[in-house]
Amino acid sequence: MNFAGKNAVITGGSSGIGKATARLLARYGANVFIIARGQKRLDAALDEIAAERNRADQVCRAFSADVAQYEQIKAVGDAIVESGYPPDILINSAGIARCNYFDELTLDDFRQTMDINFFGTVNTIKAVLPYMKERRSGHIVNISSMAGFLGVFGYTAYGASKFAVRGFSDVLRCELKPYGIHVSVVFPPDTDTPQLWAENETKPLETKMISGTVKPMSAEAVALAILRGVRRRRHLIFPGWESGFYYHLHNVLGPVFTWYFDAAVARARRQRGES
Repeated sequence: MNFAGKNAVITGGSSGIGKATARLLARYGANVFIIARGQKRLDAALDEIAAERNRADQVCRAFSADVAQYEQIKAVGDAIVESGYPPDILINSAGIARCNYFDELTLDDFRQTMDINFFGTVNTIKAVLPYMKERRSGHIVNISSMAGFLGVFGYTAYGASKFAVRGFSDVLRCELKPYGIHVSVVFPPDTDTPQLWAENETKPLETKMISGTVKPMSAEAVALAILRGVRRRRHLIFPGWESGFYYHLHNVLGPVFTWYFDAAVARARRQRGES
């Protein structure tokens, strides 16, 4: 794939899917700008990304900002444009997951999840969209999840935020098409990232039984699927066969998934000796 000369902005670019996508974009010739909160991880990620460059004139930079704070994100977007690199590609990969029983999740868990996963996506698009509309070109990529179309036990907060990203992306695609701006929404399965490791610390038994023994995808494989989807201008991007299969199957056989999930919950309750 060739992204030579393209300017790519990636939130959540210091780890996981965001960092993997940034590395690939650098390898394929793009100028890469990553955004995340932790400066130490940003600096380490930037070294990895810069090492992938295939041209001496490629630019790779890192910015510390919280996507939940619009003014911070707008300042970063303005700085990137003012330095001469108006975004061609925006990848909204910043996200968190709180997986637990609803009763164990706090209201702050819900608010923080929505603030980062949903409003963080909205904030970043608000910050860079005027520059894309001015040029009448661009591609926006929003990361949802399989939990953004399947109601999975334990993901009341995370699933709600990812369903929101999905619906938002569907509407945004319609609104921006007349301006020559493409919108993609990605539905990764479980991916081997620090976020998944954190989820596993509080993941209920029922959730683990629903997931079964499926091996998580690598962040690199998800990143490659994202960039292939961008090149093909796909609105819906499904990394791995499971994501697309279950998406289309759920649209036809939603009650089957409800039965399967209920059966898994019942098995978990019996395993714990509950009635």
